[in-house]
Amino acid sequence: MTADIFLRSWTGLIVTLLVVEYCSLVAVVTRGSTWEGAPLVPKSGGSPGVGVKLPEKPRKNQNYGPPMEDAHAASVDEVLNEFHLKPTHGLSSVQVKNSEKQWGKNILPQEDGTSLFAMILEQFKDQLVIILLISAIVSFGLAILEESEDKATAFVEPLVILLILIANATVGVIQETNAEKAIEALMDYAPDEATVTRFGKTFKVHASDLVPGDVITVSVGDKVPADARVISISSASFTVDQAVLTGESHSVTKSTETVNLPGAVKQDMVNILFSGTTIVSGKAQAVVVATGSRTAIGDIHESITSQISQKTPLKQKVDDFSDVLAKVITVICILVWVINIRHFNDPNHHGWLKGAIYYFKIAVALAVAAIPEGLPVVITLCLALGTTKMAKMNAIVRSLPSVETLGCTNVICSDKTGTLTTNQMSVSKFLVVEGSQINEFDVKGTTYAPEGDVTNATGRRFVEPSAESPAIEMLARICALCNEAQVVVNESTRTYTNIGEPTEAALKVLVEKLQTSDRNFNAKLTQFASESRVRAVNDHIEARYERKLVLEFNRDRKSMSVLVTDTQTGRTSLFVKGAPESVLARCTHVSQGGHTGERVPFDPPTRKSVEEKVKAYAEEGLRVLATAVIEDVDDNVAHYKSSSSADYVKFEQNMTFVGLTGMLDPPRPEVREAIAKCRSAGIKVIVITGDNKSTAETICRQIGVFKATEDLALQSYTGREFDALSETEKLQAVLRAGLFSRVEPSHKQKIVDLLQSTGLIVAMTGDGVNDAPALKKASIGIAMGSGTDVAKLAADMVLADDNFATIEKAVEEGRGIYENTKQFIRYLISSNIGEVVSIFLTVLVGMPEALIPVQLLWVNLVTDSLPALALGFNPKDHLIMSRPPRSSKEPLVGAWLFFRYCVIGMYVGCATVGAYAWWFMYYESGPQITFHRLTHFGECATSSALVGCDMISGEFQKKATTMSLSVLVLIEMFNAMNSLSENESLFTLPLWTNLYLCGAISLSMGLHFMILYVPWLAKLFVITPLNVAEWKAVFWISIPVIVMDEVLKFISNTFFSVEVESSDKEKTE
Repeated sequence: MTADIFLRSWTGLIVTLLVVEYCSLVAVVTRGSTWEGAPLVPKSGGSPGVGVKLPEKPRKNQNYGPPMEDAHAASVDEVLNEFHLKPTHGLSSVQVKNSEKQWGKNILPQEDGTSLFAMILEQFKDQLVIILLISAIVSFGLAILEESEDKATAFVEPLVILLILIANATVGVIQETNAEKAIEALMDYAPDEATVTRFGKTFKVHASDLVPGDVITVSVGDKVPADARVISISSASFTVDQAVLTGESHSVTKSTETVNLPGAVKQDMVNILFSGTTIVSGKAQAVVVATGSRTAIGDIHESITSQISQKTPLKQKVDDFSDVLAKVITVICILVWVINIRHFNDPNHHGWLKGAIYYFKIAVALAVAAIPEGLPVVITLCLALGTTKMAKMNAIVRSLPSVETLGCTNVICSDKTGTLTTNQMSVSKFLVVEGSQINEFDVKGTTYAPEGDVTNATGRRFVEPSAESPAIEMLARICALCNEAQVVVNESTRTYTNIGEPTEAALKVLVEKLQTSDRNFNAKLTQFASESRVRAVNDHIEARYERKLVLEFNRDRKSMSVLVTDTQTGRTSLFVKGAPESVLARCTHVSQGGHTGERVPFDPPTRKSVEEKVKAYAEEGLRVLATAVIEDVDDNVAHYKSSSSADYVKFEQNMTFVGLTGMLDPPRPEVREAIAKCRSAGIKVIVITGDNKSTAETICRQIGVFKATEDLALQSYTGREFDALSETEKLQAVLRAGLFSRVEPSHKQKIVDLLQSTGLIVAMTGDGVNDAPALKKASIGIAMGSGTDVAKLAADMVLADDNFATIEKAVEEGRGIYENTKQFIRYLISSNIGEVVSIFLTVLVGMPEALIPVQLLWVNLVTDSLPALALGFNPKDHLIMSRPPRSSKEPLVGAWLFFRYCVIGMYVGCATVGAYAWWFMYYESGPQITFHRLTHFGECATSSALVGCDMISGEFQKKATTMSLSVLVLIEMFNAMNSLSENESLFTLPLWTNLYLCGAISLSMGLHFMILYVPWLAKLFVITPLNVAEWKAVFWISIPVIVMDEVLKFISNTFFSVEVESSDKEKTE
């Protein structure tokens, strides 16, 4: 007997291995759905913006606001006076001590994380989980009180339930444990050291020891340790890469000038250095005006830590369904127990208390039957399947629920740089002047690859432009030599990248497209390997010229120049490039044209025409550079030495104007089509960028966000223009506009907030630290693969290829996953309705229990879950992207569908109980008792000997229960076939269209045969093998479910599809 009990306990544990395997699978999915090791992060909510302005509320353990408001609007002297210091002396030791006491350390505050116990407790607040937990506890209690020899088997049910709950709780805890990774990643942007001037000495201190008022020195490569006001610049130029905060694709030139601009945003504050940004060139002194949590990056930190979790649409729908189901289950369980109070004293129960316990067990079995235990497993696995498909499309999903959220996205708020564009500056137009003639050219190509045709205004293609025009040849030489950048190719990925300024890299690429005047050399270009071809023409030009001196760029003269000597002719020239207004002002001549090299005066009409072209290029959003040359200059380098780079302007006079180049970060070729598909799918695309308005509008016209001639008066706003609107006007603006430019993080969050307030599901893209709060606030945050770790950790999905077209593909996949998810959820719901009906029906008519809890758990977790998972492989509807997005408020199961699945569920329940009754009443090898005897089994002790209690509870009971279980399993396999499509008939969409479902049904039936015909498993599940006659009965009782669903589909297609189509049409309009 002991060995037998041990065997049952051991086999009971075997059943639970499926759930343990699920835990392992979820752990793998959790670890695997990452980008470069970043763990899964749950969704979160909104936050305030960033800046150096006084915050509106005090922070924890911090004094109120920074010591100086609007430092960008104060002059250098005002800043120095504010802190009572001299730049050469800095703060005194007493001032440092007092300032640190008042403002604290220059560190981001460490928030107390959620305790492990609190996170575990949070996982058990779901209504269905609570009911399952109570069921498990009660089942354990009943198992302890069990007096039969099958006592060990009684522990299987609560053990399996607990393993399910532990698995789901583990997933939740893992996700919440990793929620603070984005916050921790911000620490990577805090430098370790800073160069500071204090009490007359300059030395290094730990960055955390900086205080407001400190005079710091920063130079090339340094990370800015705190928000600081520039007070002096000791180099010709001083530029900063602040892309992590503003998203700007090019470095920003800083100055000491006061910024008196109401509502100035980060991009306007050219005299402020922001903590975490990097110095690209030059050297400067600055006064710290904000430290720690009061810095721009500190505001981002607070924004991330103050998020409020939001449920995904699917999670909300499942939770709503769970709440309703939990209430219904509770009522039914109580009702079942109360109805049977009159049977508590039936003789076979041997007392009122044991009768009460028996019917309490029935109520617990009902709860287990009603709850789709396999639902969390199947949803997780189906979403994980979706992540695998998306990963193949370069969309790395980090938060599983976001797979489904994509499917109901109404608005995509997309960054411009790198997502809609290539993030590789490219010259799209250039012109050269020969005498009074202006020759303009278009240049193809959107990347740093040396590929792209050059055509003139008439459309004629120039195969070797430099060989056909001396002016173009001179332009190519200037662009190649007056340049500090390089373009390199990665052979393994076949991608081109720049080293240096993107604008100069674009000029290098233009040179490759213009080729040389040496036709023999040009003919050999196709023979170069890609790593050599990317710089072949530049190398050829550089080999001919000796670069003697570079007169670096200066913010005052806004140009740079290079002194070169032609090794073939011995002539020395000064090549110049710079801002058009600055270069044109110093040009007095233009080339006459031809190969003579003579020049003619730059007459007013020609000058005016060039200036108009500059204006036209700028209006098209192009970044314009002018090029010029001074030939036959002094080759003595010492002659050009000067104490200040500002004096270089005297060498750049009486120049010969050569031409203009107009460049931009060009749109990705595939984006226009992707946006058109989004529009046809009812999804609005809003571009949100830190770049200037005209450039952004040009890109938006090119990619189809705006039409070519569309009036943008009410469709394009800058950050300042948006701030000037009232709340009502802002709401109208976000619903109407397609572009927001020169924006800050606070603007992005506000836009998302307003859109979400109208019930819209919003996707937001971003790549910088500044984007993290908005990424967490959005319904689904999408980070770029090339973006910062902070952005990736705050996002739900990472685009490995930084491509907007990938989002459109992911949306399509998300819609398909939702449709399949809906199908298997409905399949599981209808199956569970059948189980509830079967138990309730037996209690209602007074029959013995047809199914016991362990059998119901087997059906719910194994035989049902496999087909449900296979339904996730249903092919997508080919019109899926031609319909508007579904409403996030759309119920998971509408009224008509609920009725349909109630009908199917009622039949499942009735068929299950009917099979049980058929075996007892009509089967020729059964006892063939009357319905009255069957429904009054509790009186068996007082009945005739022919119908004793052993007949109801012994082998006969096992046979009848096996009939019920087999009908339930087979009928649900047929129900899975019905779920191939919501409305399409099995005759037009046969089973073999989803081979995974064929396999799942075969496997489920195989497992059912296994527990029937393997003796120790049959003993575990309290069943017995069936013969051929019994299997025929099982089949004929089960098959009508297909006929019933076919009739319901016909009714749905005939009477309800028209209403659905009309409703969709109204929503679209």
